[in-house]
Amino acid sequence: MNKNNIRVISNPVVLQNLCTMRNKDTDSQGVRIATRKITRCLLYEAAKNLPLVDKEVTTPLATFTAKTVDPDINVIISPILRAGLIFTDEAIDILPQACIRHIGMYRDEKTLKPIWYYNKVPMEAENPEKFYVYITDPMLATGNSLLEAIKLYADKGIPISNIKCICIIAAPEGLENIQKHFPDIEIITAAIDERLNDKGYIVPGMGDAGDRIFNT
Repeated sequence: MNKNNIRVISNPVVLQNLCTMRNKDTDSQGVRIATRKITRCLLYEAAKNLPLVDKEVTTPLATFTAKTVDPDINVIISPILRAGLIFTDEAIDILPQACIRHIGMYRDEKTLKPIWYYNKVPMEAENPEKFYVYITDPMLATGNSLLEAIKLYADKGIPISNIKCICIIAAPEGLENIQKHFPDIEIITAAIDERLNDKGYIVPGMGDAGDRIFNT
């Protein structure tokens, strides 16, 4: 595993909420609140790659040149359904100029391979170097779903350096799977856990993220 392209964000706010998320006694509302707090921290870190431009701003006291995100770029938040939806509200608050492109996949419980059921990424990518994509999924287990999502954008010519993967808990097997195909992609996560079990769940993990977030 190339740890140079894996950023583990482990500040105290993230760790406290990660502890809450993992606890089997935390109810769905508690899991959602903790997930959103972690999401905000991870998105701030991921957005460090956005290009800046100078803008003249007049305050009540003076006019000066400030830095702001380049308005000519295209920012895409791409949650993998259904668990990835938890990232959406926080993402829109942080990056209100972003476009939300949902990706629907579920995992075949026997093969652990992703099965598509929804694709909201039919857009053309003119000037692909101006696209900045953040693919979100709380759990990076086998990495197969995330791999398909990355390919979806990479095939449009968007530079790998402009595509970031954001997850809360990752398994070593999933990280290695992603890096085998896209060694230069950056993955931002709150934790790297021990392993996958024989059913493809992350251990110690938090159980099924979608079930715990949406109380199903």
